[in-house]
Amino acid sequence: MTSGRASDQVVWITGGGSGLGRAMALEFARLGADVAVSGRRADRLEEVAAAARALGRRALAIPCDVTDDADVARAAAAVVAGLGRLDTAVVNAGFSVMGRFESLSDADLRRQFDTNVFGAASTIRHALPALRASRGRLALVCSVAGMIATPKGSAYAASKYALRALGQTLAIELHGSGVSCTTIYPGMVASEIAQVDNEGRFSPDREDRRPSRLIWPTERAAKVMVAAILRREREFTFTGHGRLGAWLGKHVPGLVHLLMTRRRS
Repeated sequence: MTSGRASDQVVWITGGGSGLGRAMALEFARLGADVAVSGRRADRLEEVAAAARALGRRALAIPCDVTDDADVARAAAAVVAGLGRLDTAVVNAGFSVMGRFESLSDADLRRQFDTNVFGAASTIRHALPALRASRGRLALVCSVAGMIATPKGSAYAASKYALRALGQTLAIELHGSGVSCTTIYPGMVASEIAQVDNEGRFSPDREDRRPSRLIWPTERAAKVMVAAILRREREFTFTGHGRLGAWLGKHVPGLVHLLMTRRRS
């Protein structure tokens, strides 16, 4: 992959202030793109934008809450006004609500879907006019959880199953328009997702209980994700354990059920 594939392109990434959003923004910048990052934490966004500028690219930090449709519309307009166009939109903002289903409130479920599904839909809706004009790229950051369900993950998995369906539908509806839709299914990647509680509040003291040996470094993940977007792949799944989990969830759900219930017994 050469820098020419992203040279002078304009990329907008939601949830761009940390984790995969930050790493993808800097990877796109290294490949020659100008970047706009949006999210709720203005200080984090400014840090990412400054790092992209240090790589010689134009960059915007745009505070935005994806659960507010008017805010998303304003952010999309700010990208085009500030950088002149939009070539790639990466729908990355999201978080995880965890817990056994019976312990979750209606507010927990709505909060999960407001960000991971309706926030994604709002971003797509407001990005598409500019993407149609540039015959650009749309990317949805889903999760292997969109293919395989696990105990205490009902809310998160349901939101990612919905996002998966949205990506698959858009790939069909956008076919022939010049706009590609890439749905990405990461396995375990180093990020702050485990340090965000069910109300979306970040706490650096929260323990990440995921098995460390299975977690990919963020920068490595960003490289393969950006490469898949630039190739206009329809779907892209990584890591090794992520591919295995996705295959099991799609092709042998009965075996998944057996393994999950035996593990709990």
